[in-house]
Parts: sequence; C-alpha cells; structure tokens
Amino acid sequence: MQNLELRIPPVALVIIFAVFMAALAYAVPASVQIPAKDLFASVLACAGVLIALAGVLAFRRHKTTVNPFTPEQSSSLVATGIYRFSRNPMYLGFLLVLAGWGVHLANWVSVLLLPAFVAYINRFQIEPEERALAKRFGQQFTAYSQSVRRWL
Repeated sequence: MQNLELRIPPVALVIIFAVFMAALAYAVPASVQIPAKDLFASVLACAGVLIALAGVLAFRRHKTTVNPFTPEQSSSLVATGIYRFSRNPMYLGFLLVLAGWGVHLANWVSVLLLPAFVAYINRFQIEPEERALAKRFGQQFTAYSQSVRRWL
C-alpha cells in the first residue's frame, strides 16, 4: 500500500470523491430535505476554498513548496496564520468543499464518503508528509504537531 503514498494529487482526489458522491447519490436514492440547501452548500464550499487558499498563501509567504509530492523540499515549517489552528488547512478546505457538495446533493448516503476521504488523506498524504517534515525539522516539527491538531 505504500505505493499509494504521495501519488495522487489531492485536488484530483477531491474530484474523484465528488464524482463518486454524485454516482452514489444517483444510484442510492436517499434524499433528505435540507432547508436553504444551496445557501448552506455554498457557505461550506466557499469556507473550504478560503481555508485552503489561506494555507497556500501562508506557504507562499514563507517561500516554501506547496507541492504535495515533495514535502522533503520544504524550506521552512509554517506554524503561523491558519497553521496555528490546523496542520493541514488545505486538506481541511478540500473536506469542506466536499461537505458542501454533499449538502448540495442532499443525499445522506453520499456524505458517508467523507470519512473515507479523511482516512485516505490521513494515510496516503498526511502521514508521509509528516514523516518527511519530522525528518527535516526534527524537534521543531514534533513540538508543532503536539500543539496543533492535524485537522482542526
């Protein structure tokens, strides 16, 4: 299973999960009524985009790589801004976008894929990144990871 580590671009994973969510919503009619569904979906998706962008901008300000395939090339450990609240705001943002999509679909079965997204990202993206960061930044990363949660 290690051959899946750092292999699929996280944005592609969001698209893949969104397609599977839509297919599941189509295949398993399990609609729910959600008041102001489109507004709620839009708020979640917009919040997700803004949180992910805040993560990217923080990396850019610190002139470190945003490439999810080469965490070992990080030039600095970013622990300010949005990174004071989440070690992975980009992935948190992606999750919120998918949650917004789930609300838009208004199908409770499709939302069951959200924990699978979290599990996949944790195992095949975040864990390898964290190993690389621990190797690169040592005690500084260890202290940071003990003070800031992985997701929120």
